[in-house]
Amino acid sequence: MIALIKTLIGRCVNKCMGIFTYLPDGKTLRQDYVIALVAALLVHVIMAMVLMANADFSPKPKPQPKPQMQVIDAVVVDASKLQQQVDKLRQQKAAAKAREDKRIAELEQRAEQARKQRQQEAERIKRLEQQRKRTEAEKQRADAARKKAEDAAKRAKANAAAEEQARRQKERERQAAEKAAAEAKAKRLREEEAARKAEEERRRKKLEEEKRKKEAAERAEQQRLLEQQMLEEMQRRQSARSQQVMNEVDKYSALITQAIARNFIKDEASMRGKSCRVRIKLASSGFVISANAVDGDRAVCQEAVKAVNKAGTLPVSSDPAVFSKLENIIVTYAPEF
Repeated sequence: MIALIKTLIGRCVNKCMGIFTYLPDGKTLRQDYVIALVAALLVHVIMAMVLMANADFSPKPKPQPKPQMQVIDAVVVDASKLQQQVDKLRQQKAAAKAREDKRIAELEQRAEQARKQRQQEAERIKRLEQQRKRTEAEKQRADAARKKAEDAAKRAKANAAAEEQARRQKERERQAAEKAAAEAKAKRLREEEAARKAEEERRRKKLEEEKRKKEAAERAEQQRLLEQQMLEEMQRRQSARSQQVMNEVDKYSALITQAIARNFIKDEASMRGKSCRVRIKLASSGFVISANAVDGDRAVCQEAVKAVNKAGTLPVSSDPAVFSKLENIIVTYAPEF
């Protein structure tokens, strides 16, 4: 019975210590400490119950120390595990708090940057609006001054014979008119200066455009000349290559004719002054694939075809361009006596 009670108490201790593994997030450090303290008190109460369960009140001469040592060792192991859980929880809470503080700091920094940008944009719009209002006010003042000058001139003309006070008023109006005229003149000069600068800018852009077109035309002409030179060089090389190929073809045609002559059986009585055109189909190694008479004397053609087949292999060039003209060549052979 006592053993069963000990087993149940040990399981309760382990479950109390396992609470720290499943504590939910969101608690403060002070709350964590309170939970840890309560759990420690519960563990100590349970350990006291274990000690009382192990105590022997019978009048024995001496209690056995071995079970007590085992209980003390179990208490030390449980307290260490409890401290590890508390430390682990504290570290997890500190790390979570550091991450949250970092995230909040980044959000605050972004919000501050956005606020500064909005403030700068508002100040820029405010300056533009103030400039627009100043421009509009200046225009209104200029229009008012012009209108006032016109009214003053009319009044001065209508009240030419007025009293001194009217004369002084006319003088004041004249001065105002002169001021308006001076402002109008200054404005006209500014407009003329702006027009002059605009004309200069237009001329400058026109010169730049003409210069750009001229340079583009020069580059196009240079490109055309370069392409023409390249085309002429290519044609020259192709012509030289074609001539080289034809020279090689003529050389190998002569060698093939010599090979036919070496194997040709002559009959002066029937073959003198006669010839035959033979079509020879060759492999890339010079091997004779076929030989057929195209036209010419029958006897000469028969012997020429025999001579080609007897030769078996004829001289050919390893140059693909030359061989393309030799692989199906027509040779005219006339025996010499």
